[in-house]
Amino acid sequence: MELILERIAKRKAYTIGRLSIRQQVDDEYLAGYEDRYFCDTLEPTWRDYANGAYKVKGRSAIPEGRYAVVISYSPKLKQWLPILLGVPKFKGIRIHAGNTAKDTEGCILVGQNREVAKVLDSRKWLYKLKRKIVEAKGRGEAVWITIK
Repeated sequence: MELILERIAKRKAYTIGRLSIRQQVDDEYLAGYEDRYFCDTLEPTWRDYANGAYKVKGRSAIPEGRYAVVISYSPKLKQWLPILLGVPKFKGIRIHAGNTAKDTEGCILVGQNREVAKVLDSRKWLYKLKRKIVEAKGRGEAVWITIK
């Protein structure tokens, strides 16, 4: 399973994105893949690492790239959550519930962006995403996230 996170609003204090799930399309008119919108995301401030920007501890979005995703237990948040593996210069980057940039120190929050600088219904969307990841793992699929 491939998750696609496209950052669409890079603001001074937060970053809004759209999370899609890439799905195989195989019908008589179209073959290949399409990205289907799943939910919105909120992260800390995006920084242009490719052009020399520096990470600010606890207030920086992770670099663009493709990362493996697994579910593991978070002692800090006391629940099973998706975690991104191999993020350069970051550790413990998870996908979890939250509403504002104050609720994340680099992690990806999921929900619906219906208010400026916020995602809402975060727990509901986290539950749905975890279920999709578990189902994919149950089918023997690797789970990846590509961040653009």
